[in-house]
Amino acid sequence: MNVREALQQRKSVRAYLNKAVETEKINNILAAASHAPSGVNTQPWQVAVVSGGKKQQLQQQLETAFRDGVKAKADYRYYPLQWEEPYKSRRIACGVQMYSALEIERSNKQRQLDQWAANFRAFDAPVMLLFFMHAGMQTGSYMDYGMFIQSVMLAAVEEGLATCPQASLSDYPELIKTALDYPQESILICGMALGYEEKDAPVNSYRTPRENVASFTRYFL
Repeated sequence: MNVREALQQRKSVRAYLNKAVETEKINNILAAASHAPSGVNTQPWQVAVVSGGKKQQLQQQLETAFRDGVKAKADYRYYPLQWEEPYKSRRIACGVQMYSALEIERSNKQRQLDQWAANFRAFDAPVMLLFFMHAGMQTGSYMDYGMFIQSVMLAAVEEGLATCPQASLSDYPELIKTALDYPQESILICGMALGYEEKDAPVNSYRTPRENVASFTRYFL
């Protein structure tokens, strides 16, 4: 598999087989991703690999907080407060694709709520990855972290595994840091579901479109 094939095959998977992920594969993925670039080689990534009983315990706490209406309070703002075009339309279209694949109507608020709650279980994937960063790091390290996370996802494809990067898993950082004994002042970047794709699941049947190169590129000669 070459890089282009991995880029095209990677997708956000939201249904997984009940099949454990080998520790060797996880280590291979993280070792490969560790070659991602970072400013002055800071390598700001700190990764928690959560599975088994600990994952069950943590996801229950997260889902309970969500269903009880506990207000999310991430360590940083991921999305804009006010959506503008074309990003607003892309966001809406993404949601429509997912709910259409699941045959969840806009009027069915309970099923929408249940689907959103699945975020906090990492979509029942066997492994939940959580990405932390030292509190003293700044904006450049967020850029470095993005390259590392993309590298994790591409390496996972090569290992025959699926992923879904999740901003939602950073909604309750205090809870997660307490559960995993990370410093409260550290930054929880995001989480990721990792496992073997349930290929027949409707929620995995669609692919979000990509803009063509000409729409976002300008050449200066």
